[in-house]
Amino acid sequence: MSAAEDPGATLTRESPANAETLGEQATRRVTGRAWLLLLAGVLVVMVAGALGLRSGAQMAVLILVVVVALVFDYTNGFHDAANAIATAVSTRALTPRVALGMAAAMNMIGALLGVGVAKTISEVITPPTGLHGLTVVAAGVLGAITWNLITWYFGLPSSSSHALIGGVVGAGLASLSDVNWSSVVDKVAVPMVVSPVVGFCLAYLAMVAILWIFRRSNPSRVGRRFRIAQTMSAASLALGHGLQDAQKTMGIIVLALVTTGHSDGSSVPWWVIIACAGALSAGTYAGGWRIMRTLGRKVIEVDPPKGFAAEATASIVLYATAFIWHAPISTTHTITSAIMGSGATKRLSAVRWGVAGNILVAWVLTMPAAAAVAAIVYYVVHFFGA
Repeated sequence: MSAAEDPGATLTRESPANAETLGEQATRRVTGRAWLLLLAGVLVVMVAGALGLRSGAQMAVLILVVVVALVFDYTNGFHDAANAIATAVSTRALTPRVALGMAAAMNMIGALLGVGVAKTISEVITPPTGLHGLTVVAAGVLGAITWNLITWYFGLPSSSSHALIGGVVGAGLASLSDVNWSSVVDKVAVPMVVSPVVGFCLAYLAMVAILWIFRRSNPSRVGRRFRIAQTMSAASLALGHGLQDAQKTMGIIVLALVTTGHSDGSSVPWWVIIACAGALSAGTYAGGWRIMRTLGRKVIEVDPPKGFAAEATASIVLYATAFIWHAPISTTHTITSAIMGSGATKRLSAVRWGVAGNILVAWVLTMPAAAAVAAIVYYVVHFFGA
């Protein structure tokens, strides 16, 4: 396809300085000391939980669970920061730090716009009451955190949402709790399959429309205009990310409050909303450079029109599922498939299907892997806590 047919074709070449800066940040290695600190943190949480069970310190364990849930929210933020801004940064529509600041602010706003998804998450399982129930919830969140960090380390944009749900279901099964399978299937499994397909198709159609409308326009001028438009589409996607992902942590905290009798589950306390919004926003600003590189460069060479098409259509999917169906879909799955869809308008071979295959493997493994880790954590804490 010629440059005249592809309005952004002349803009896919990045300046060497920008490419080098982002590349260096994307390939930073986590030191051995950092992984030891992470392992120590997980062990501290497990030991504290076991001691809390033995001593019957229900309030202390509840506070511990809330803290662990907020830590997950933070890791969700830096793990998924790339979702909203990878394309805008790779096309130089925004600088990395400006993009992260914008995404953090929009995440905060989005988190305050609804609680429908939170209620769906809080109904996935019916854990035991009291300390035993808190153990189940904590194990589920720890399983999700562990899988988030593993996929972040390898730069794979897996779903924090499905990691959390997989962790909660895994801990629920290990504890012989009731799992609401109809909710898991209708609100999680089906949207997990449908949302990427819809994102791919909508982005493809949107990009075809852009190519047709601007087919006689100057490519450089169109590219500059779409860079400006990308600022709005990236902000819209970040708002959708906050709307979806902060509510998932709210649901976990509400589930913990229900097990201890501090809530009936019919509403989300205001302090839970504020805390989750703040944790997600802070995590987003910390950034996820590895995954940003995968989404922004390795799947498809993204130019401003393609980036705009992907972000705008992914935002529509996020808003519709949150406000209409209250379904906790994956922001990661949606934007990744939308990027592939917009890139496929050039030619199918333009999509690097090998990288896409690695992402697909991470998607498939996310729920069972997080469930397995959560089950192990539950057994260990419950065994020593008796």
